[in-house]
Amino acid sequence: MTGPFINPLARQAPGVVNSARTIKQWTRTILGLDDATIVSVNELVCSLPDCPPKETVILVMRPEKQTLQASIHKPMRAITFEDVSVAWVAKSEDSFRAETP
Repeated sequence: MTGPFINPLARQAPGVVNSARTIKQWTRTILGLDDATIVSVNELVCSLPDCPPKETVILVMRPEKQTLQASIHKPMRAITFEDVSVAWVAKSEDSFRAETP
């Protein structure tokens, strides 16, 4: 082996972990979540046509309730508080429409 081993599963950009922590905290603040709720943040790469190159997916897993998901079509490091807020507001409006006859 001539070069250093590169872990294909390692995060590619510095600061991604800090970005994920920040997005989790923003989600907790926006939704008023308690400590029993798990918030997961993942950055996904998409190679399909008409798909953004990177997307951030936020999952909110509440005990004994349905998991909530919001997607933001930006890399994790480019996301702002406003992006997270808008994503959850849009998700709330979609949920309300789905429940209305």
